[in-house]
Amino acid sequence: MSSPTYLLALDQGTSSSRSIVFDRAGGIVAMAQREFRQIYPQPGWVEHDPMEIWHSQLATAKEALAKAGIAAADIASIGITNQRETTVVWNRRTGEPLYNAIVWQDRRAEPTCAALRERGLEPTFREKTGLIIDAYFSGTKLKWILDHVAGAREAASRGGLAFGTIDSWLMWHLTGGAVHATDVSNASRTLLLNVRSNTWDDELLQLLDVPREVLPQVFPSSHVYGHTKAELLGASLPIGGVAGDQQSALFGQACFRAGLAKNTYGTGCFMLMHTGAQFQTSTNGLITTSAAQPTSQTEFALEGSVFIGGAVVQWLRDGLNAIKASSEVQSLAESVPDAGGVMFVPAFTGLGAPYWKAEARGAIVGLTRGTTVAHIARAALESIAFQSAALLQAMGRDAVAAGGAPVSELRVDGGACVNDLLMQFQADLLGIPVVRPKVIETTALGAASLAGLSCGVYSGLDELARQWQVERTFHPTMSRERAQALMAEWERAVRQTTAA
Repeated sequence: MSSPTYLLALDQGTSSSRSIVFDRAGGIVAMAQREFRQIYPQPGWVEHDPMEIWHSQLATAKEALAKAGIAAADIASIGITNQRETTVVWNRRTGEPLYNAIVWQDRRAEPTCAALRERGLEPTFREKTGLIIDAYFSGTKLKWILDHVAGAREAASRGGLAFGTIDSWLMWHLTGGAVHATDVSNASRTLLLNVRSNTWDDELLQLLDVPREVLPQVFPSSHVYGHTKAELLGASLPIGGVAGDQQSALFGQACFRAGLAKNTYGTGCFMLMHTGAQFQTSTNGLITTSAAQPTSQTEFALEGSVFIGGAVVQWLRDGLNAIKASSEVQSLAESVPDAGGVMFVPAFTGLGAPYWKAEARGAIVGLTRGTTVAHIARAALESIAFQSAALLQAMGRDAVAAGGAPVSELRVDGGACVNDLLMQFQADLLGIPVVRPKVIETTALGAASLAGLSCGVYSGLDELARQWQVERTFHPTMSRERAQALMAEWERAVRQTTAA
C-alpha cells in the first residue's frame, strides 16, 4: 500500500475558518469555509469566541475531507496557519477559555504600550523582537487578561493556565490537551520572544509581567508537533506544519531566500521580504519578523502593513453606493482611461507602514467639474497600488542599506490580486514584474507545504520551488519618469491627510 500524499491545511482567519485539501502537486482538491461571529464589546475592542473558532475549524476539516471523497487515513499531515497575534488564555485542566479571544485588531492594551514607551523601552523590545511596542501584538493582550480577569494571575502562577495564539489553541484541542506549542513565526509576534535565539526572553517577560508557566513550547515551523485524537477526523494524524498567516503566504509563494518578496492583497495588504538569516532592523518604517522556519536555523523577513487595501472597494460599495458588488469595480474603473488627476488616500483608520500616521484621515484630492464616480473608483483601486509601492520602495532602501539588492519581482496573492487592472498598475508603478501564481490560496498552501516537508511528502525546498507555478506575469509598460511623477503626486496627497 502506498503512503498517503494528501495534505490538509487548516486556515483559521479573522472572519472565517477554512480547510483545504491539497494533492502532492499543490493543487486544491477540496475546500470548506465557515464564518463566525465578530464581537465588539466597546469601541476599539474586538473579540472572538474561542470555542466557536475551534468548532468551526473542526467542522470545515470534516467537510473538506468529505468533499474530497477521501478518508482521514489518506492525509499524510496537517498544516495550520492562523490569524496572528489573536490571544487566548485557557484552563489547562478543562480546556475552557478564561475569556474571549482578544483579536489582533483590538486596541485595549494601548495604555500598557504607552507606559512602556514612556519608560524608554522601545529600543529594548526592538532589539530583541524586531517589533515596535504596539497593542497589535499578543504579549500586551495577555497581560490585559492576567490583570483584568478575576483570579487569573493566581491561577497562572500555579501553572493552571495556558496562553497561546490561535495555532496553539487549535493544537491543544486537536491533540486532546497533549500539546501546548507554537511555531517561531507566531511566537515572534508576541513581544516576548528573542527572535535571535528563538527563546522566551526573561527581561521581556518581566517587563510585561507574564509568568513563564503560561507559555507554549516553541518549535520550527516544519516540525511534527503531535498527533490528533483519532475520533476527531477518523484517524490519528500528525500535525506537521504551523505558521502565522503572512509568513505562511511567504512560504507558499516559494520565497525561501533573501530578496524574494510577496504582497497579499486582502482587506489590508501585507508585504513581506525575506532577508535570509540576517536580523535586519528597518530604518524605513518596517518591522522585522521571523519567517516560517523549516529547520532550527533562524530566518527573517521585513514586513509592512497597509491598513486599507481591498476595504476601499467595500467603502465604494457600502459607504458611497458607487457599486452594487465589489466585482463591478474593475469595469467601472476601466470605463475611464485614467483617474483624471484624482488621488484617493484611504486613511480611514490612519496610515500604516511606512508612514505610521495614526492621526491621518482619508482624503480625495484633485477633484474637478469633470470628475465622475468612475474616476474616483479608479483612484480608489490605484490607492492600493500606491500604498504597496511605497512599502516596496521602503523595503528596497532597507535592502540596499544592508548590502543587498532591491526586489526584482513581486509575487502576489489574496483576493484583490485577481484584478488585472490593479496588478498592471502595480507593475507600472514599481517598474518590476508582478507575478501571480496559479494557486492564489498561498497562505493555506504554505502550511500544507511545511507539513509535507516534515513528513517526507517533499524532499526539500528545491522541490517546492519547482512546484510553484506562474499563472500570469504583469510587466511594466509605463515610463519610469511617469511612474515617479505619479508617486510624487501620491506623496503630496498623503501629506494632506495630516494637514492641520
